[in-house]
Amino acid sequence: MDWGAGLAGLAAGLLTAVVTAPVGVSGAVFLLPVQLSVFAVPSPAVTPTNLLYNVVAGPGALLRYRRSGALHGPLVRRLVLGTLPGVVIGAVIRVFAIPGPAVFKALVAVFLLPLGLWLITRTLLPPRRPRRSGEAGPPPRAVTGLAVIVGIVGGIYGIGGGSLLGPVLVGRGMPVAKVAPAALAATFATSVVGAATYALLALGGSGSIAPHWFLGLACGLGGLIGGYLGARLQPHLPDKALRLLLGMLAVGVGALYAAETVS
Repeated sequence: MDWGAGLAGLAAGLLTAVVTAPVGVSGAVFLLPVQLSVFAVPSPAVTPTNLLYNVVAGPGALLRYRRSGALHGPLVRRLVLGTLPGVVIGAVIRVFAIPGPAVFKALVAVFLLPLGLWLITRTLLPPRRPRRSGEAGPPPRAVTGLAVIVGIVGGIYGIGGGSLLGPVLVGRGMPVAKVAPAALAATFATSVVGAATYALLALGGSGSIAPHWFLGLACGLGGLIGGYLGARLQPHLPDKALRLLLGMLAVGVGALYAAETVS
């Protein structure tokens, strides 16, 4: 892969992270189809490549959130401790159970279409009744259980889990300003463990299992810059517009891969 592709990856990572970091998403969920279709990263190597992007890009937004004091509190600990074991399980499933690109594209479509529609619906339609202050957000055990499940999905899909955790928790009444830093912290931690798991599996496996280091680092460097800028811009960006944009992107990408799976 030449330097032109590296620069394209850097630009893709930067632009994606600027938009997604304010809502607690690293952007890997939207870089995945770019890596598959534009850069032709083979499967299942595309998953650890996406996790590598999260590892490099994550500190940008996290540094900004840490300076503002947003990385403290029990939510961060619950999400991180729940997603860590899940991502290892997901990596093993991804390598040994669903290595084929056809099955993987179907999984992408099944995951992104309902997520995008749910994001759009939750943004456009207000809740039927306002939540009381004491009932905002799911109970702690439910948060931990959700984190484990999301960790498994993230290990299979290569997204770290923030794109699932963020919308689910915000949809349950938690503020974006609280959820975004915690979701990104969980994404970073699980991506480190997930990328390491894939690297170990590559030592004893065959095929394209190890991450594509050059592309992952290039996209990650762009995400590092874009994530910091996005986190810094969060207080000044319209929350509703960002959620709608994320929902429409998810629906568009999911529909594309659904069409490719059927055809």
